[in-house]
Amino acid sequence: MPSTKEKLGLIAGNGKFPFLVLDAARAQGYDVVLAAIKEEASPEIESHGAASVHWLSLGELSKLIETFKREGVQRAVMAGQVKHKQIFSSIRPDWRLAKLLLSLTTRNTDSLLGAVARVLDDEGITLENSTALLEPLLVKSGALTQRAPSEQERNNIHYGRAVARQLAQYDIGQTVVIAESACVALEAMEGTDATIERAGGIMRSLHGDASTLGRALTVVKIAKPNQDMRFDVPVVGVKTIEVMQAAGASCLALDARRCLLLDGQKVIDAANTHEIAIMAD
Repeated sequence: MPSTKEKLGLIAGNGKFPFLVLDAARAQGYDVVLAAIKEEASPEIESHGAASVHWLSLGELSKLIETFKREGVQRAVMAGQVKHKQIFSSIRPDWRLAKLLLSLTTRNTDSLLGAVARVLDDEGITLENSTALLEPLLVKSGALTQRAPSEQERNNIHYGRAVARQLAQYDIGQTVVIAESACVALEAMEGTDATIERAGGIMRSLHGDASTLGRALTVVKIAKPNQDMRFDVPVVGVKTIEVMQAAGASCLALDARRCLLLDGQKVIDAANTHEIAIMAD
């Protein structure tokens, strides 16, 4: 356990992920210096026990560095989603981030956050794996639910993984939705839940025209081939299960040890309630 004087910086985006990291870091004796992203982080995180809280805009890279240096932070983690479309549409970059953006040859999440990590490292701030404090929440291998995937769902998973690997290597998205080995939807900037919702809408419209495809959908969410566990780690929560149920999805496939169940056992309980199979390989 670290000294109570040791500080850990937490760059917080949206969702429950930052709350879980903050709780785990405090439990392990860290004083957490919270840098909450104004456009993304929940206001509730301000009263969640961090040693200090600083609200920064998504474009304020210089202010982030100055804040961590002033607080004596030498190690930090990123936790919580920052919407892809937010990165490239809503922010007003300061001079340091503007310079970084101009230097990018590709404008995807990996290239941008990787460049931010290098800038932080140059300033003496090491970005750690975001999952390091949450090992118990990493998905374990095998069927996680009472119901294992059916033969058709296994076929969907096999095909979906092949498609998702091609998608993920270009850092476009990490989720595909399959019906009877046909690709219904691919994730881009909209995020996993919106992709599943769109797939459900497509299937409803197809069945209005007497589609030959079965109605049940399989969702495949994978890590990138060279997933950087410091940021953009695949996560699944109860909300994803609820979105799947509403869209008519009956199976979820994940990468073992490389995806987080944000709500832990509650995710599996929700899946069991809706008879959704979860499989991790």
